[in-house]
Amino acid sequence: MSDLILTINAGSSSIKFALFAADRDGSTPTLRGQVEGLGLGAALSLKISDSSGTTLHDAALSGKGKSAPTHVEAMAAILSWLAQAEPNGRVVAVGHRVVHGGSIFTGPVIINDQVLAEIASLEKFAPLHQPHNLAGIRAARAAFANIPHVGCFDTAFHHTQPELNKHFALPQSLYDAGVRRYGFHGLSYESIAAQLAGTTPQSATARVVVAHLGNGASMCAIRDGQSVATTMSFSPLDGLPMGTRCGRLDAAVVLHLLQHHQRSADEISQLLNRESGLLGLSGVSSDMRALQASTMPGARMAIDYFVEHILRELAGMVAALRGIDRLVFTGGIGENDAALRERVMIGASWLGIRLDADANRAGRERISTPDSTADVLVLRTNEESMIARHAARALGSRFA
Repeated sequence: MSDLILTINAGSSSIKFALFAADRDGSTPTLRGQVEGLGLGAALSLKISDSSGTTLHDAALSGKGKSAPTHVEAMAAILSWLAQAEPNGRVVAVGHRVVHGGSIFTGPVIINDQVLAEIASLEKFAPLHQPHNLAGIRAARAAFANIPHVGCFDTAFHHTQPELNKHFALPQSLYDAGVRRYGFHGLSYESIAAQLAGTTPQSATARVVVAHLGNGASMCAIRDGQSVATTMSFSPLDGLPMGTRCGRLDAAVVLHLLQHHQRSADEISQLLNRESGLLGLSGVSSDMRALQASTMPGARMAIDYFVEHILRELAGMVAALRGIDRLVFTGGIGENDAALRERVMIGASWLGIRLDADANRAGRERISTPDSTADVLVLRTNEESMIARHAARALGSRFA
């Protein structure tokens, strides 16, 4: 009987999961997959691939019906398939991605009823994410009632930031009530920091800016392996423009929409979270691949805007570190879009950053020249591995 660690990332319409062998190094799952169609009244489907990316299963689980599938039904489908695929396996711990830990959770924690209630109390800070994370936790706890469940928080990595960087210029009473800069994508940044720590002795104290560029996008300044500053703040709306999120915005725009356009809070939330960003700017798509392939003027403008604001935020992160030793690209766009990386590096040449164009086009890990003032790397983030490692620590597993 082999011991397994299951990681769960529950969203509004899908549950992503991965399975790790508890006695291995934890870098690569033996299986990964996702159930899609939750809450949509659409067909529920299950897709699974092995460690090499080979598809093992891709099929509908149920037809489109009147009642939308639930997280409990999705978890049951996952467990049913795993029972067939791993008949000699035993899940000994489950790690859960949770978007918001507030000021309560500054690291991974074993989930009990009290912790679950505290996670639920943070729903007001992440209403678009936290309820779905909770649904996944509840479904998994029902399925695995007698093993550790570990909550891993996207905000926790940023707990190390100086107090100055956690504040808005608002009254202290609001800060005390939770209106502060939290930061997100923490599991991704933790993954990159761990990868860098394993390279050279200098990496442990390096001043690093990581650009997590994807449908959700942010940047983080890291020194001594710890977060110093980041572009997302109170919510994942802040900072860089994203696939459908607006990014940094004058707060008076929201007041203007409320007062003069008769938009409700829900309508403004929909606008800023679902209808803005690359999609809103381009009028074409939220997908960078579609924008790069498009000849529409809006698509060009959206890409230009994205690059411009990456460069502006890069300057801010360098200022927070008082310099830069390494720049790391990660995330779906950062890892795969050589053309965009090239534009960013050329735009950052004032920092002394120098592009190795051939290395960049070839998709190599290091894409800067030897005379560049900062090493520029492309690293694949591995949030699932970080979740599995945190869950393994709850067991005292050797790969933790």
